[in-house]
Amino acid sequence: MVSGAPLPLGRFHELSLAASDIGASVEFYERLGFSQATTADTFTHPYGVLTDGRLFLGLHQRVATPPNLTFVHAGIAEYVPAYAALGIEFTVCRTGEEVFNEIGFADPFGNPVTILEARTYSPVARADTEVSLCGDFAEVSLPAADFAAAQAFWEPLGFVAMGESDTPYPHLTLTSDHLDLAFHRPDTSERPLIVFRAPDMPERIARLAGLGVTAARQLPRGVSASGNALIETPEGTALLLLAGEG
Repeated sequence: MVSGAPLPLGRFHELSLAASDIGASVEFYERLGFSQATTADTFTHPYGVLTDGRLFLGLHQRVATPPNLTFVHAGIAEYVPAYAALGIEFTVCRTGEEVFNEIGFADPFGNPVTILEARTYSPVARADTEVSLCGDFAEVSLPAADFAAAQAFWEPLGFVAMGESDTPYPHLTLTSDHLDLAFHRPDTSERPLIVFRAPDMPERIARLAGLGVTAARQLPRGVSASGNALIETPEGTALLLLAGEG
């Protein structure tokens, strides 16, 4: 990686998820207390967006892909050479005056990233204090076998490492203006986790159970079943609910 000021990823837009049945996923997230956003006609495939005021989840009816961190930055085509200079290999590089500009790449562990030239949904009149039944959105946690390599990749893209922690499982946290990321060992969980926290999480979990939202039997390695839960959504996303401050 080259030195210098961090390259702009832009503003965090959504965590893009592949959903074979968008209707089922929408119904599920609304039961959790999420709201729908009005989407544009950017994509040719069915597309919906749900939000808790802080986190935006884009449901894309397309071939199954891992959860994709999606950002928006106007004029992204100008930065293609600079990203290439970092050693980034593009999985998508669609730029030009006649197309919707988009670039995509993956971090060293295969976690995909997309940067779009413009938003694909309208703003939602919902304050970030109107949390869902899951509690406060804390971070997106991604599997990474090497925390130092994760830090070396993401810091030139504008994230700042906050250090490692062993609670409730070994992880490295990186923060930015619009999104916090964490990285956990693959033996903790082989898949990404959307992490929520709340001091009253046991009560929230009980309320969700009363609404027919059942928790998975197996939690990520090291996470106590006391006061915590893992919820699997219809499209297979893992929501980790942790007791504690958000």
